[in-house]
Amino acid sequence: MPFINSKISVKATEEQKTELKKRLGQAIAIIPGKSESWLMVDLQDEQKMYFRGDDSQPIAFVDVSVYGNANPSAFSKMTGELTKIYGDLFGISPDHIYVKYATTTDWGWNGGNF
Repeated sequence: MPFINSKISVKATEEQKTELKKRLGQAIAIIPGKSESWLMVDLQDEQKMYFRGDDSQPIAFVDVSVYGNANPSAFSKMTGELTKIYGDLFGISPDHIYVKYATTTDWGWNGGNF
């Protein structure tokens, strides 16, 4: 039940969006017990974003929400992979990407909760 919500300051082509979905689907397996079969992805491109008071460089904020307990080791590996993905696809420098992780034991789906 992972959800990856991304905000980027640059425009994404349809090809980039498709490739992002594919690569995030592969990357989510870094977190034990997670897979693309349950992954939901949202990409908000062309967001007006500032980092260090400046908007001249591409910027990304990636919010990863998962059902279950925190796994700092897996999250660290995931950050490395996310940084690579957003750099490759959108030209965003690693020092202009924030990644946030949130875990919960309360997650609803299909009219009920897990």
